[in-house]
Amino acid sequence: MASGTYTLLVELSTDATLSVGALGDHTFPVGWYGYTGSAFGTGGFARVDRHRELAAGDRDARHWHVDYLLGHPAARLVDDVRTVDQDVECAVARALPDGPVDGFGASDCDCESHLAYAPDRATLMRAVRAAHETAR
Repeated sequence: MASGTYTLLVELSTDATLSVGALGDHTFPVGWYGYTGSAFGTGGFARVDRHRELAAGDRDARHWHVDYLLGHPAARLVDDVRTVDQDVECAVARALPDGPVDGFGASDCDCESHLAYAPDRATLMRAVRAAHETAR
């Protein structure tokens, strides 16, 4: 099974205040979010399928920070961008615009956050594609 680094592209249709596990309550403005993670375990990119199931309401368990965003009714997982067979998670995350929560998805590294924010899809897509391309 293929493995590598991925960035989830999530649309949030309304402002939301979410409790993000140990990070506490945070406000997320309407717009587009890119969450960067890695999939190097036994299932590889099956992790992305798990995120899709949670976003669709087919799974309830919250294991990672992104699960709190994906589980919100105003959030929609639209797409993902992948870099296959390369561990470039932190390089991609650092190349993206800042997000609203310090430490989001970055509890096992020294990155500021693995969640990026942009007000519109086109801006986020350009940034994510460029970050993955540069990190290769």
